[in-house]
Amino acid sequence: MSKFSLNYLGYFFLLTSLLLFFNIIYCYYLDVLLSIDAFIYTIIISLTVSFALLIQKKKDFKVTIYEKIVSVILGYLLIPLLISVPYYLGNYNITFVDSYFESISGFTSTGFTIFENIKHLDQSLVLWRSTSQWIGGLYFLFSIIMLIDIFDNNLKKSLTNFLSFSTSETLKQSIKVLILYTFLTIFIFLVLKIINLRTFDSFNLALTIISSGGFLPFNNIETVLNTDFKRIVFSILMLFSFFGIFSIYNLIFFKKKNLNFFSEDLILLFYFVFLVFLFLIFFRLEHNFSYVLFSITSSISNIGISFDKIPNNINFIFLLLVIIGGSFFSTSSGLRLVKVYSLIKFSVNELLSHSKPNHIFKNRVLFTEFFTTRPENEKYFLTVLIFILSLFSLNFLLTIGGINFEEAFKIGILTLMNTVNSSMYGIDEFNFYYITDYNKFVLMAFMIIGRVELLTILILLKKFLLNN
Repeated sequence: MSKFSLNYLGYFFLLTSLLLFFNIIYCYYLDVLLSIDAFIYTIIISLTVSFALLIQKKKDFKVTIYEKIVSVILGYLLIPLLISVPYYLGNYNITFVDSYFESISGFTSTGFTIFENIKHLDQSLVLWRSTSQWIGGLYFLFSIIMLIDIFDNNLKKSLTNFLSFSTSETLKQSIKVLILYTFLTIFIFLVLKIINLRTFDSFNLALTIISSGGFLPFNNIETVLNTDFKRIVFSILMLFSFFGIFSIYNLIFFKKKNLNFFSEDLILLFYFVFLVFLFLIFFRLEHNFSYVLFSITSSISNIGISFDKIPNNINFIFLLLVIIGGSFFSTSSGLRLVKVYSLIKFSVNELLSHSKPNHIFKNRVLFTEFFTTRPENEKYFLTVLIFILSLFSLNFLLTIGGINFEEAFKIGILTLMNTVNSSMYGIDEFNFYYITDYNKFVLMAFMIIGRVELLTILILLKKFLLNN
């Protein structure tokens, strides 16, 4: 591995050490010392690994896209290994597989958990679960910057005017992401405090919202969000992980930007307003709309948490919203709305061109002067195809492991989209603690596959299978 890749992993281990230090301070401050030894051992391991990676004396040569992909995947394997140590060394008799499953679920911001009752955990471990999501969300955003060369030009133009990132530009954009990500977390925390949530819950929920995670610091969200006002405010806050993280930054410095930087966010805004009106028309009279609004924003942002008051007959609609997902440069997962929109428009124009050969149909990106090319639309098609193949493969593997087809299908979608299971998907009673280790390893593998962007899997297969 190059010096760049080693430093990339090393800095994240160092960041994890810093957050471990804050967790240790929290333990001593509130005299919650049940897991303190586990956190001390973990920070020693984390610092040792980070320094070992950062002091490597290697020549800094041009890093290939394949090495970047491998580095990102290694991070998804190694950092959760470190995160799992407090679970494994804690006083809860958790197996290594369960500890690793919980840490990967948190780091990929999925939210599947092996804990049945959060009230039985000490607060330091609850905080560590939420922290693992925050680190994972930041890692995901950094990974997008690192792998930006594999994305099409139109998506990249929503972030930068550079066609490719040098090391210095990567560092500059990463620092900008870190500042924005931290600022938005603090802002969400303050808003939750304003609506009268207790400090501990507000902080944990802020870490969950900004990272599109699914871990909660309690068993039932109804006990905390017990008014329409709180549910509506929380729903709006979940949109921070639906829109691109640079949205607010671009608005502040609008004079330096053109409309291209807002194109995807504008498409997402119209999409969100359309969904709200659609649900308002069809479900407002039967159900409290604050619950429906909460479910909409939770699904499109790939968070997935919900209340028990959502009817089962619309489970599939919410699953579709999860599959579509949010912004290209947000912590949400999914196929991405702008890709789905461009692919549908391209397909329709191709059909019309055959029926009306004398007409010219342009595949212009909405709100911009740019056009999607055939290679870019082929990438979108391959992303959809890889998702379908991954879903059926995961469904098959889970069925072999003894999970019934319907549960395997729903869990498969949520796994690939890194979204927690809940009542609005009809799968809230699924208990991950009792599934076999085989199923846990399968789910862990596909949680990572869903997080590294499906197109990167195809690129790796092309490299290693076709040797090209």
